[in-house]
Amino acid sequence: MSHILLVEDNPNDQLLTQRAFKKSNLGNELVIVSDGEEALNYLFGTDTSEPQPLPVLILLDLKLPKVDGLEVLQRIRNHERTRLLPVVILTSSKEQDDLMRSYSLGVNSYVRKPVDFNEFVAAVQQLGLYWLVLNERLIK
Repeated sequence: MSHILLVEDNPNDQLLTQRAFKKSNLGNELVIVSDGEEALNYLFGTDTSEPQPLPVLILLDLKLPKVDGLEVLQRIRNHERTRLLPVVILTSSKEQDDLMRSYSLGVNSYVRKPVDFNEFVAAVQQLGLYWLVLNERLIK
């Protein structure tokens, strides 16, 4: 089964996303990494490890330790292996500059995390329906 990569440093938001996916009956495995460096290592490998299989979707927070989300997005878009992967920014940031920079770097969608759990579940359901069911994906 295809998987989704969640790049999120906040344990509460990780748990909330997991619960929302479970409640939404999205069958895709959710792989979680906690910072930008870990995300890049997952996607591209390191000197001592191979890259992991590509996800069908990346949910990317912006405010991350080590390497921020915008740098991760830029590296994803600049690499042949990952440049066409769907990336959705899932963030609490309301800064207009973050929105503009995300789209200028090639993000597919920018979603502000709702504070209310039920609204968050609804947002995850809509993301899942669109990106995992309705959207036509390139198969590599």
